[in-house]
Amino acid sequence: MLEIRKVYTAVEETRIEGGKPLDTPIRMITTMLVMKNPWAGRGYVQDLMPEINKYAPEIGEVLVNELFKHIGTPDEVEAFGKAAVVGVDGEVEHASAFIHTLKFGNKFRDAVQGKSILSFTNKRGGAGTAVVIPMVHKNDESQRSHFITFEASIPDAPRADEIVVAIGAATGGRPHPRTGNRHQDMVEMGLV
Repeated sequence: MLEIRKVYTAVEETRIEGGKPLDTPIRMITTMLVMKNPWAGRGYVQDLMPEINKYAPEIGEVLVNELFKHIGTPDEVEAFGKAAVVGVDGEVEHASAFIHTLKFGNKFRDAVQGKSILSFTNKRGGAGTAVVIPMVHKNDESQRSHFITFEASIPDAPRADEIVVAIGAATGGRPHPRTGNRHQDMVEMGLV
């Protein structure tokens, strides 16, 4: 049985960047689930698939449901990403296990009507470790304006035998993007 200790949400709204107000504020949201690591205390486990198959869809569903308490419609989401942090008694593979499967990722991708690959981080850390969620445009992962990162932490998670699994979404890209366009660079460099 999936043991969820808590669900945590952080929301940031940017209204002014570089001294210049935004026409429309940009919100970044992360929802995080703190769960008991199902492999904790079992030593090295060769086959992680039984737990992945059993829990990944439920984890995705819980996180998406929580996200949509803070986002009205899929149309509001422009960028997205995912992350996981395993407690110090776990393996980085345990953090990876639940986020690197379509059984998890497609719950999020489908809910926000995205097509891009979900960018990610996975790491090991103690309570209060920063959960760093890199994001890309949900339908064009090469769109530089939407290369953004949201970071949050939970003061008491992950405990040594826990995993924090997170998704992140943004209602826009970076405020006032001015670094050009990858597709235009390719044209200028004669690569297409």
